[in-house]
Amino acid sequence: MKGSIRLGGIRGIPLRAHWSVPLIMLLFAYGLADRALPGYAPGQARVVYAAAGVVGALLLLVSLVVHEAAHALTARRAGTSVRDVTLWVLGGMTRLDRPTTARAAVTVAISGPLASLLLGGIVLGAAAAVDATLGWRIPVAVLGWLGGTNLLLGVFNLLPAAPLDGGRLLQALVWWRTGDRERAQRAAGRSGQVLGIALGALGWLAFMRGITGGLWLMAIGLFMAGAAAAERRWAELVTALRGMRVGQAMTSPVVTGPDWLTVDRFLSEVAAETRHSVLPLLDFDGRPSGVVRLRSLATGPSARQASLYARDVATPLSRCTLAAPDELLNSVLERPGAGGVLPILVMEDGRLRGIITGHDIDRARRQPRAPSAPPRSRPPPQPPG
Repeated sequence: MKGSIRLGGIRGIPLRAHWSVPLIMLLFAYGLADRALPGYAPGQARVVYAAAGVVGALLLLVSLVVHEAAHALTARRAGTSVRDVTLWVLGGMTRLDRPTTARAAVTVAISGPLASLLLGGIVLGAAAAVDATLGWRIPVAVLGWLGGTNLLLGVFNLLPAAPLDGGRLLQALVWWRTGDRERAQRAAGRSGQVLGIALGALGWLAFMRGITGGLWLMAIGLFMAGAAAAERRWAELVTALRGMRVGQAMTSPVVTGPDWLTVDRFLSEVAAETRHSVLPLLDFDGRPSGVVRLRSLATGPSARQASLYARDVATPLSRCTLAAPDELLNSVLERPGAGGVLPILVMEDGRLRGIITGHDIDRARRQPRAPSAPPRSRPPPQPPG
């Protein structure tokens, strides 16, 4: 996720935090110190409430890490590759490859909510023990708030709607029953859209009645509806492209540009003569060296356009998505670490044979197709050096 920094790792899995995390933690700390703690344990100094609020917010952050770590470690145990874990304003997100079986998808989806529910029960038990033995009101209040929040987090995430864990669970169960992963994803997406719109409407009504927390509920609902709609569209795209090979969708021949031209010459001699927004670059030997977006060239500092070469501002080949003509298009689109996926450079014997952009994908999903030929045995291309 853009705007995130690395905090560390969870057994080798990168742990990141989005810039929004300090903001939401500050809001939680303020709410705890300003309302919850004075209401449960009145008569304390403001500095005590403030310190306890910060501790409570930090413990909540640890709880979110536990929730996402459960997903990540369960996925790794099931043989699914995990890319990273990112904490952000609405909780956390674990990026992983799609589980290969419905059973693995079920265990990965349910592991996070179960971890939150278990942690919530343990923390509430600790709060009861501290209250019974020591009677310390502030620690009891912090632990009680933390335990209740974890239980709420676990229950909320079990709602059967994408992109919540319950939506992933619903998707896995439908996949298990029907054997159709895309149909299951569409079902979870529809459920997420309905629930997201309902939560958004409920939040708006609450806000109109003077409940400021309704804005937070409305934001969550709108995010859920948008994310669920995106997942549903993706499932529909995968269904439409099922069985299609890269060579059937690519544009060929490809309009290219020389990577040794300066930016100002590239704009005047190459970009001005084409309607394309993305161009592959070729080196002196005619081999691809990267991809350049013409908009980024035109918006760069004009003073440097005469000294920078096109290859200096291009996405290098090592970060581009490469594919062979006989690979399945869906497999390429879902490939781990594709770096944004599009455009796809179609390579054969080290030479550029075609390109697939968003326009090509849109055209491919609409065109009637004959059954594709069986793939030839050839490893996917690798960037040079």
